[in-house]
Amino acid sequence: MENALWDRLSADVRVEVDRLIAAERNVQAIVLMRECAELPRPGLRECVDVLNQRSTVLLEGESHSD
Repeated sequence: MENALWDRLSADVRVEVDRLIAAERNVQAIVLMRECAELPRPGLRECVDVLNQRSTVLLEGESHSD
């Protein structure tokens, strides 16, 4: 997935964001992205865009595993 914010997050944070999204804990996923991204701190819109992109990626992954 190509996204500037996603690229700024560490691998551990990416795994945790995906876990939170899968658990439908979107607010916590956004808070984590905002707290853990390197400066400059990302805005809410940027985090929501990543959330939407990752949700799509994760849903596509589930449909391929059926």
